[in-house]
Amino acid sequence: MRSSTIFSLVIAFVLAGAAVFGMREYLADQQARLLAMGRTKTQEKTLVVAAKPMRFGDRVRPENLKAIPWPSNETPAGSFSSIDVVVGNDAQPRYAMEAIDPGEPVLSSKITGAGERATLSAALDHGMKAVSIRVNDVLGVAGFVRPSDRVDVLLTRLVRDPAGNDQTLVDVLLQGVKVLAVDQTADERKDEPSVVKTVTFEVTTDEAQRLTLGATIGTLSLTLRNIASSSVEETRQITVADLGGGPTATELGQDLAKTPEREKQVEIVESKVEPALPIEPKWATVGVWNTTKREEHRVGLIQ
Repeated sequence: MRSSTIFSLVIAFVLAGAAVFGMREYLADQQARLLAMGRTKTQEKTLVVAAKPMRFGDRVRPENLKAIPWPSNETPAGSFSSIDVVVGNDAQPRYAMEAIDPGEPVLSSKITGAGERATLSAALDHGMKAVSIRVNDVLGVAGFVRPSDRVDVLLTRLVRDPAGNDQTLVDVLLQGVKVLAVDQTADERKDEPSVVKTVTFEVTTDEAQRLTLGATIGTLSLTLRNIASSSVEETRQITVADLGGGPTATELGQDLAKTPEREKQVEIVESKVEPALPIEPKWATVGVWNTTKREEHRVGLIQ
């Protein structure tokens, strides 16, 4: 056998061995990747979300929930990974404390504890109180105040100054107060305006005292704040003297202060014309005939 042929066979065996070794390493690497992907999929977490809309007071039932894959290791605070943990048992049911829309994660802050009732007291933050005031269609911003809105509370009252004169004042009593409920409705997702009679706020003890006292001595009215507004504004007391409207209002006030002069009134009297009566004569005429002519003589009448 020629040396060139032997050399070619040796080269062929070496290349074949290298190809087999390379393919074996490639397959082993692919297998390792598949195993790693399988382990990742096995470790994938689930997150419980709402399958149907739930509102305040609704019982949390299994048909209203669903578990979805959650690839991240970071989950929302207070979330659940199992529907059974959320639902609990029939003896200790859970209820929705606020509106939960489909696809929204079910959090512990949005539902009651096991066996707890869905009451307004359970929705209060620690140390806060719920207090209600009476409103009407004007004082309640025409019914556009809804649960979870923020409002400012104004107090209109009548005070007596040192001179003994009554004066009307308006003060900003509270700012940025959270609305818990309107009438008996605590559903924040209900956005249709409706005229209500009472509004319930979440306030501190001091704020509750101020609201109660203000409702006793004056009239409370609400002003709706922007949903993104959280700052406390600098306010001042408004009096009747602050209702000026510029030069026009000043001139008008001066005109009103002047004592108007009384206009001269002319009365037109129609003259009455009495009919003329015939004048009775105070004498009589006597005619006397002479031979040629007739003469007349006046003779006075006896009165």
